[in-house]
Amino acid sequence: MMEGTKDPVEAGGSASAPSAAGPGPTGRAARSAQRRALAGRYALLPLRLFLGVTFVYAGLDKLADSHYLAGKSDPLSFYAQTVAAKGGSPIGWALEPALHAPTVFGLLIAFGELAVGLGTLFGLIGRVAALGGALLSLTLFLTISWNVSPYYLGNDLPYLLAWTALLLAGTPYLSVDGYLARRAERDRERGLTEEAVRRRTVLDSGIAAVALGGGGLLAGSLTATFVRRKPKPAGTPSPAQGGAKVSVAVADVPVGGSATVKDPSSGDAVYIVQPTAGQYCGLSSICTHAGCTVDPPKNGQLSCPCHGSRFDAGTGAVLNGPAVKPLPKYTVTKDGDRLDLGAVQS
Repeated sequence: MMEGTKDPVEAGGSASAPSAAGPGPTGRAARSAQRRALAGRYALLPLRLFLGVTFVYAGLDKLADSHYLAGKSDPLSFYAQTVAAKGGSPIGWALEPALHAPTVFGLLIAFGELAVGLGTLFGLIGRVAALGGALLSLTLFLTISWNVSPYYLGNDLPYLLAWTALLLAGTPYLSVDGYLARRAERDRERGLTEEAVRRRTVLDSGIAAVALGGGGLLAGSLTATFVRRKPKPAGTPSPAQGGAKVSVAVADVPVGGSATVKDPSSGDAVYIVQPTAGQYCGLSSICTHAGCTVDPPKNGQLSCPCHGSRFDAGTGAVLNGPAVKPLPKYTVTKDGDRLDLGAVQS
């Protein structure tokens, strides 16, 4: 059955009407059956809206980010993130072309996400859009999220499974696909040949795709031209200065353990650690890859639950990508039985 063809509920609720074979549900039972059928028909609509909006936002966000296409010199660029993911990915060999033409591949990914999101939102060639979204999510899972442990902390695998549901179901309701399919049924009822119906549907789908694609290309280009965010000045976060002194009891920071305080200048959490007996330092809790909060030190490492980056608990150095910059490190001074948080080290 083509996407968007009428089911019994669409055809006037005949699924709950009495048939010649015997009496069907009536009254309250009929209305309940209709509501259940309606809910089942639109069950994937919230998922479709979420995926569509998210991928449109992701594409525009990349095009608005001045770091994204900055190249080898910027640790937050597409090139640097690809290099960081390459070593620990099972498909690292397939990333080599992206390193030779990072601008081209970076733009393909950004506009690909935008196209997938728009196609999903408007329900235009919905299964093709879902396939594109699934391939993007699969690629991110095998690269960026591959080293996340345990696996359920990574977000790309759930996206892949969500796209799989839309790939199976398509976008038959409240969509361009649904409209074209219902019109095709009317054309068949009017006596048009199957070839004529198919040709008209393909032509109108193509016209709609060109129009939607052109709109997406225009939106992406305008975003990259006028909305692109200026890069933040290079350097580390502001020193922890001003306001009340930030300190913690020495007894609260065992060897290999940590205590959590807040940088008064930014409000971000900082882990005060004692990597070896008598040596203290502070490490920012904000992952330098995508801004997630890293977990407290464990077994000499701090792990990011979002994409699997790991940092040395004594120095903040990167042990495993996709992060390429170390965690900002704070000075910590001992004052009697207290540990005082100082400035960020340059």
